[in-house]
Amino acid sequence: MSAGPADCARATVERVSRSLEASGIGTRGAVLFPDGEGPILADRTSARSVLLLGNIGGSIWPAFSQWRNGYDGPDPLDTWSKSVILPIAEAVDATAYFPSDPPWQPFQRWAMRAEGLKPSPLGVLIHPQVGLWHGYRGALGFSYDVEPGKIFDHHPCDGCLDKPCLSTCPVQAVRLEAFDVSSCRDYLRSAGQMSCMLSGCHARNACPVGQDYRYSAEQLRFHMEMLRL
Repeated sequence: MSAGPADCARATVERVSRSLEASGIGTRGAVLFPDGEGPILADRTSARSVLLLGNIGGSIWPAFSQWRNGYDGPDPLDTWSKSVILPIAEAVDATAYFPSDPPWQPFQRWAMRAEGLKPSPLGVLIHPQVGLWHGYRGALGFSYDVEPGKIFDHHPCDGCLDKPCLSTCPVQAVRLEAFDVSSCRDYLRSAGQMSCMLSGCHARNACPVGQDYRYSAEQLRFHMEMLRL
């Protein structure tokens, strides 16, 4: 008996997962689209589904930091992500999308649909298990449906009574009503050079969710250095 479309789609996702394993990038759920509402594929048709790809905790750091030792160009994390994802996209006949590339795709909205995540007061999507220690490195668009992953139905911030993210920011940039980007950037350009820029955002570090997945000091410094202040 030949495999049906669902079996083929499942096999493709498993192939993608195996191919990504050494990089520390993993599959992060999928979004299914009604006809004509998905992003544009390479053949100019609309995708039926998008499979999100990203890191959990510091999963990408060993492979990326080793690769980075031989790279001296701009945008190292984006460049590395493309070097990993693009060959896989070609191998499975998918179209690759990246947060760094126009036309800008709604990665945050995709992530909210794919895993049921919601924003934290910092604006970063918070994961019920790994907290703020995750990211999205790219996505693959397909002309057929792929099976969605686990969707979380609760928001960890709702059960956080102390909300230390609101009290640890040196300039009170993190507020329930909005994140004050200007105050944050001004601080990082000045006194923040000796605090957040060295050890990571105080508010992010204070979040109690997913502390076991917290980035290493080296990775925290790297991400802060990559901010375009």
